[in-house]
Amino acid sequence: MSGDVSDKRSTFPLPLSSVTGGAVRKPGLPTPVATPQTATRNASTAAGGVGRPAAPSPRAPGYAQAHAPAAPVAQRSDLMASEAVRRAMVARVAKQGVKDGVVLGAMEAVPRHLFIEPALSAQAYIDASLPIGHNQTISQPYIVARMIEAMRAAIPAGGQLGRVLEIGTGCGYQAAVLSFVAREVYSIERIKPLHELAKTNLRPLRISNLRLQYGDGMLGLPQVAPFDGIILAAAGLEVPRALLEQLAIGAHLVAPVGAQVQHLERITRIGKSEWASETLEACHFVPLRPGTI
Repeated sequence: MSGDVSDKRSTFPLPLSSVTGGAVRKPGLPTPVATPQTATRNASTAAGGVGRPAAPSPRAPGYAQAHAPAAPVAQRSDLMASEAVRRAMVARVAKQGVKDGVVLGAMEAVPRHLFIEPALSAQAYIDASLPIGHNQTISQPYIVARMIEAMRAAIPAGGQLGRVLEIGTGCGYQAAVLSFVAREVYSIERIKPLHELAKTNLRPLRISNLRLQYGDGMLGLPQVAPFDGIILAAAGLEVPRALLEQLAIGAHLVAPVGAQVQHLERITRIGKSEWASETLEACHFVPLRPGTI
């Protein structure tokens, strides 16, 4: 991380208590890199299914957080660290049908190779899920972008989500992408070593609007609900009721549902006790489990 970061930053990651003690308060957060201006440019290139989204402007607030060198991990591979490789990955994602310019800009901003083992760095930007240990995986780039785009469906073009919840932090990659499309991101991981891995992976990026929590994701975080979007990175036979209750009215929850055969579902809360569900496409995720280990 470059030396121009203020020493007044809070230690990363901030404990949940720092934002939930007593009455819930919203911390002052920087505008994400994926600005509306960037989104407009990205959307125009993605609309035709070809071309690549424009990179976030170096003048945009928070740009240095994701683009400053993160020594020594960023030196794993000069090739994998190159922005050109990320742009090629994003171009493929756009050709697969993801059109949300804000999401594409966020995918281009986050260096995926920092979140996987060095031995797999040559595969960092292919469209495939990769093992991260503990029988878990980092999702393929397309499905990360697709889920976030589906969650943002109610947001005007170039707009920004408010408070978002991720269930299943894993190595931290999707949480990092989410931090560029929402003002506040909360992410829960039930496997302690992966929670620690995510903290290690994310620390060099100094992302100030992201809070990591070790706990049972099926319970959500009622103390900071409601959420303007919820994403599950694991598949259950149904979405836990606790998570449905923590979704803001009008907001979307996106989750894989099923066992051997899984489908991506988008659930919209349309009233105090009413939700609507739609099936998006086939997918494959690790199973959603309760408790912590």
